[in-house]
Amino acid sequence: MAFPRTPTFRLDHCRALVTGGSRGIGFAAAIALASAGAEVWIMARQADQLHDAVKSAAAEGLRLNSVTLDITDTARVSEVLETLPDFDILVNSAGLARHQPFLEVSEANFDAVMALNLRATFFISQQVAQRMKMRQIAGSIIHISSQMGHVGGPERSVYCASKFALEGLTKTMALELGELGIRVNTLCPTFIVTELSRANLADAAFNRYVLDNIKLNRVGTLEDIMGPVVFLASPASALITGTSLMVDGGWTAT
Repeated sequence: MAFPRTPTFRLDHCRALVTGGSRGIGFAAAIALASAGAEVWIMARQADQLHDAVKSAAAEGLRLNSVTLDITDTARVSEVLETLPDFDILVNSAGLARHQPFLEVSEANFDAVMALNLRATFFISQQVAQRMKMRQIAGSIIHISSQMGHVGGPERSVYCASKFALEGLTKTMALELGELGIRVNTLCPTFIVTELSRANLADAAFNRYVLDNIKLNRVGTLEDIMGPVVFLASPASALITGTSLMVDGGWTAT
């Protein structure tokens, strides 16, 4: 019998693209991939935030390449991707949340959330996957979804709709791309402390709601998603596709 060898979690000689990579979960994902040896490009709309992210990484001895781009502009995405190298890893972290009671949701908010969380993710994934196919790259595509792609939440009808749709997209992508060796999965965090979430989590009632649902009785940190991102990108998850990695502290266990 052949002696089993533990697969590597290293990403040396891999190139990764992270959308929404200038801050929050996207930035943490980029740092995790770079720390594991990947050459990483981060993509976001705000040049100043990208500059700060690159500078912050450099201070820790890590290199990030930056691309200023609004990924909802699919024609421009296509043009920019032609100027970039082929990627082994795509992490779709760009996302938007506009929470309102269902009866008050505006068309503008619905369209904005769906345009970024679903449409933009769909088409940048399509374009990166096309290049993976062309170059015969057995790559990994990781969508940053949410526990809210598996459960409902008050005032989150649009956000939940976008993430449930992303979960369905992931399964179909996995079915169609599997024969090419391209794996597609979602990473589904619970509430993570970021610049954007701090204000909500500071509200005592909301914080209590969150902690009542997280079985580990704490909110998530950026560090909590870094290991899972590397795992899904690496050979250590070589037989994993079309599924969701829950990083939710047990929220969806019930």
